[in-house]
Amino acid sequence: MPADLSDYFKKDKKREEKNFDEDDGGDMDFFNNFGKKAGFLYVLIFLVAILIITKPFVVIQSGEVGIKVTAGKYEPVPLGPGFHVYIPFIQDIIIVDTKVRVINYTSKAERGEIVLNRNSGIKYKPAISVLDARGLPVSIDLTVQYRLKPQNAPQTIARWGLSWEDKIINPIVRDIVRNVIGKYPAEDLPVKRNEIAKRIEVEIKRRLDAFEGSPVELISVQLRNIILPPKIKEQIERVQIAKQEAERTRYEVERARQEAQKRAALATGIAEARKIEAKGKADAIKIEAEAKSYANSVIAKSLTPYLLRLREIETQAKFNEALRENRDAKIFLTPGGAVPNIWVDTKDKKIQSAIGSKE
Repeated sequence: MPADLSDYFKKDKKREEKNFDEDDGGDMDFFNNFGKKAGFLYVLIFLVAILIITKPFVVIQSGEVGIKVTAGKYEPVPLGPGFHVYIPFIQDIIIVDTKVRVINYTSKAERGEIVLNRNSGIKYKPAISVLDARGLPVSIDLTVQYRLKPQNAPQTIARWGLSWEDKIINPIVRDIVRNVIGKYPAEDLPVKRNEIAKRIEVEIKRRLDAFEGSPVELISVQLRNIILPPKIKEQIERVQIAKQEAERTRYEVERARQEAQKRAALATGIAEARKIEAKGKADAIKIEAEAKSYANSVIAKSLTPYLLRLREIETQAKFNEALRENRDAKIFLTPGGAVPNIWVDTKDKKIQSAIGSKE
């Protein structure tokens, strides 16, 4: 083997031995360093596990408040929305919903027709069974909207617990509805529905405000349905039908009365028109007669004896002139004078004989 190749393999072998020694030494250093840091890593892992298990923080959403409990004692000031930290095993934070909540009292809940959603803020209760003023059974469907007052939430939860709704709202609503409905007979309930709903809402609000610290705010009360006994429903239906018939009769009578008044007004108008027309004609005749009378009086005043004599002479002259031109005239009368002048046609034998016989 050439000398240069022998030297090459020897150098290569020495490099491999050196690299092996360096790698072995590096691994040993890693394990030595790991051993030193293992204690810190174990502590870190332990702390992370504690945080995961105990979760010493909470995030409160809008529409919620937090109640911090320290060693079983409720702190009086509620926690608002945001990030809050507490000490595990010593403290706790209870999250309470302060948004508007609803209780529906409905007959559907009794029949199991409603699917409950616990996170919806809506509760369903059986319809409220009550007795009317005469002891007849009536069922009431009602909706109540309310909310827990945030500023008093710690005191309310400390006193009533997390089931405060069933201890405050439900008993008051049922008691008020029974008291109010019990003052009315069943047949009056549909007619006075709005009045009854208002009274129920006012009474529930008054009772809630009377609680120490006023823990609950009443938003509204809606009276949705009044379920009456079958006999009462039939009686109300008969009454309604009778009222409708009476109303229809009153309408017909009123319409007939209006028609009669219309005809009477029309006849009165016609009579008045005729009266006015007749009065107009009479007034016209009267005016015309008065005008003629006035004219005659004026003429009469102007006819003096001298004027009449003059008119008689003028007329006599005209007749004389006419007689000369028309000797065959039948009859001519001359007005005025004591004895009127008469000319007759002497050619008419009948008239002539009549005149002769008179002579």
